[in-house]
Amino acid sequence: MFRIGLLCGVAFLWAGVAQAEEPAADAARDGHDRNAPGDYHEDPADDIVVTAAFKRDVGTLLSGTSIVSGETLTRELRPTIGETLARQPGVSSTSFGPNASRPILRGFQGDRVRILTDGIGSFDVSSTSADHAVVINPLTSDRIEVLRGPSALLFGSSAVGGVVNVIDSRIPRRIPDEPVHVDAIGTYGTAANERSIGGAAETAIGDKLVVHIDGTWSKSGDLETGGHILTPALRAQAAASADPEIAELADLKGKLPNSAARTWEVAGGAALITDTGNFGVSVTRYDSLYGVPIRYSLDPDVEAEAVRLDVKQTRVDFRGEVETGGGFIDTIKLRGGYADYQHGEIEESGEVGTRFFSQGWEGRLELVQQDRGGWRGVIGAQGLIRNLNVVGEEKFLPKNETQQYGVFTLQEFDLGVLKVEAGGRFEHSVLSAQADVDLGNPNLDRTFNAVSGSLGAGMDVADGWRVGLNLSRSERAPSAEELFANGPHAGTQSFEVGNPDFAKEKSWGLEATLRGKGDGYSLNASAFYSWFNDYIYEYATGAIEDDLPVFQYAQADARYYGFEVEASATLGHIGQTTLVADALADYVRAKISDVGPAPRIPPLRFLGGIEAQAQRITGRVEVEWTDDQKRVTDFETPTEGYTMVNASVAFKPFGNANPTSIILSANNIFDVVARRHASFLKDYAPLAGRDFRITTRINF
Repeated sequence: MFRIGLLCGVAFLWAGVAQAEEPAADAARDGHDRNAPGDYHEDPADDIVVTAAFKRDVGTLLSGTSIVSGETLTRELRPTIGETLARQPGVSSTSFGPNASRPILRGFQGDRVRILTDGIGSFDVSSTSADHAVVINPLTSDRIEVLRGPSALLFGSSAVGGVVNVIDSRIPRRIPDEPVHVDAIGTYGTAANERSIGGAAETAIGDKLVVHIDGTWSKSGDLETGGHILTPALRAQAAASADPEIAELADLKGKLPNSAARTWEVAGGAALITDTGNFGVSVTRYDSLYGVPIRYSLDPDVEAEAVRLDVKQTRVDFRGEVETGGGFIDTIKLRGGYADYQHGEIEESGEVGTRFFSQGWEGRLELVQQDRGGWRGVIGAQGLIRNLNVVGEEKFLPKNETQQYGVFTLQEFDLGVLKVEAGGRFEHSVLSAQADVDLGNPNLDRTFNAVSGSLGAGMDVADGWRVGLNLSRSERAPSAEELFANGPHAGTQSFEVGNPDFAKEKSWGLEATLRGKGDGYSLNASAFYSWFNDYIYEYATGAIEDDLPVFQYAQADARYYGFEVEASATLGHIGQTTLVADALADYVRAKISDVGPAPRIPPLRFLGGIEAQAQRITGRVEVEWTDDQKRVTDFETPTEGYTMVNASVAFKPFGNANPTSIILSANNIFDVVARRHASFLKDYAPLAGRDFRITTRINF
C-alpha cells in the first residue's frame, strides 16, 4: 500500500506540474513572484533553513541549528559527513577511522540521529554499526543543515538527537542562467595522500526541462597520525607482553594500518520546472572500498582482524511540488526514494566473511498551509520500509524487516513579538525477524505506536534579541539492531546482544534558546535537558564470546543535559580588510540511573578563530581545545584532551559573488595525537596528524 500510494502521488504531481502553464505575469498579479529568493529559481540564503515544509529564518527557530555552505563547507570538506561537520556546535563524530565517521549530535548517535539527503534517508546500514559508512558523498553537497532537538521530530520519532540534511542539486531546483552550468571541485590532503575530484553539469532543454549529471572519485592511503597508534596504557601493556609480536605494538606509530579507501559515484537527474510547480527524478550509483582500523588484541590467543568493506548502492529519488492556486492548502510536496544496498566484509585472506543486503523505500507527503495572518503550518505523512539480511559466518542479526508509518503536523503562529509553535507526530512501527537456527532465535514480531509532540514560544526581548523555550515529549520504538542482535560482528570486533522484549523509549525534553545580532556581532545559545524512561544503551559486559568482547543492549532511566554557544564579532577594519573573531563551546553530561555515566559522551570543547576578510582573500587561524573525558562507564577508558591549531587562506579570483575559490589549509599544525572519546576505536585509532590541504572549486 505504501508503494502504491507513492506512485499515485507521483502521478498526481506530474499531472499538476504539466498543467501548471500559467505565465509569470499571472503569478505576479497574484502577488507571488516565482523568481523571489528561496523559490525554484534561486538558492536559499545562508540564514534560511529549508529542512522543513516551509523556509524558516534561523533567528526564529526554537532549537539549535547550523547551516554549513559556501566557503565554510569548502574549507571543512572531508571524505565523510561526520568529519565534515565535526567543528559545528553540538556535533562530534564516531571517528571509526577516516572512512566511516557518522555525526554525533548532543551525545546521541546511531538510530537517534537521522542522516538525510534532501529530506530522505541514506538507505544504508550506517546506523546498524559504527564501522558502516554513510552512503552520502560530501563532495556533491551544496549545503548541509543540522537540526538539533525537538524540531527534528518532523523526520521521525527516532530523531531524538537531531537531523543532518545534506542538500544537493541532483534533482535540479532552478533553471540555469547559462546554456550549460558547471561546478567542479578537487582536493588534495597530505595526511592520507587524499585525492578527490568531482564535477556536475546542468543544462536546460527548452524553457522548462533541466538535465543534471555529476560524478566524483576519491582515493586515499593509510592515514598519517600525530604519533603512537595505541594509547599509553595499551602501549605499556603491550611492552610487558612476552609475545614479541604483541610487544612490537608498543612502538607502532605514524600511519594508521588498514585505513586506505577509494570511492566513486555517478548520478543523473532531470526536472520539469514551471512557474507553479516542479517534478524531477535522479538515479545514483555509489561504489566504495575502505579499510576499518584494526582493534588490536593484546591476548596472544586472539587474532585481531583487518577488515575491509566493499560497499555498493543503486538509488532512485524523486521530488515533486505543485501549488494549488489558493485555498487552505497552498502547496503539495512529495519526496520519495528507493535504494538497493549491499556490502561485503573482506577478511585479510581476501575472502568475504559476511555480507549485508538492504533494500529500502521512503516517502513523504506534505500539505503546506496558506499563510493566514501569521498562521502557517504543514500536515504530512511519511512511510519507510527496510529489509535487511546479513549472510555469513559472523552475522549478528537475523533477516529482518522494519516498517514505519507516521503522520505529523507543525503549526506556527506569529503574534508579533511572540511566536508560538506546536508540533505532533504519531508513528506506527512493525519490526519482524525471521527464525534463525544459527543465532538461536524464533520468529519475532514487535509492534509499537509512538506519540511525540512539542510546544514552544519565542519572544523578542529587545531589538535584535529573541529568547525561546520549547517543551517536547517523544517516544521511540527500538531499532531492529537493539531488539534482534545476537552474534559476532567483525567490523566492530565485538559480540553484540540485543533484547527482543524492549519497551518503547520515552523522554521529556526542555530547551531554551537565546539569539541576538546587531551591528557587527551575533550570538546563538541553546541549553537543553532531557529525561528518559526506558532509555536503550549499549555497554561492555566484560565477558568474552567467540574471542570477542560482549556488548549488551539494556534499558534504564537516563538524563542528558548540556549547552551550545556560538558567537562572532567584528573587531575592526584595516583598510579594506575586516577582522572578525568567532567562537563556539559545547558540552554534554549524561547519566544512566543506577549505572553511572553514559558511554562515549563527548567532553567539553572550545573553538575560537580570527579571520581577516578582504574582497578576494580570507585568512583564518583557529584553535580547538577539547577537555579530558574522565566520566566513564565500566570497561570504558578515559580519554586525554587535546589542543589543535589550524590555519587557512581562501582566494576568490572572481570576487565574493562567484563561488569559484582556491583554499589552502594547514590542520593540526603541531601534529598532536588526538582521540575522540565518542569513538569505539579511540584507543586504537587516533585522528589525523598534520594535514596540508588544497581545495579548488570552480563554478561557471
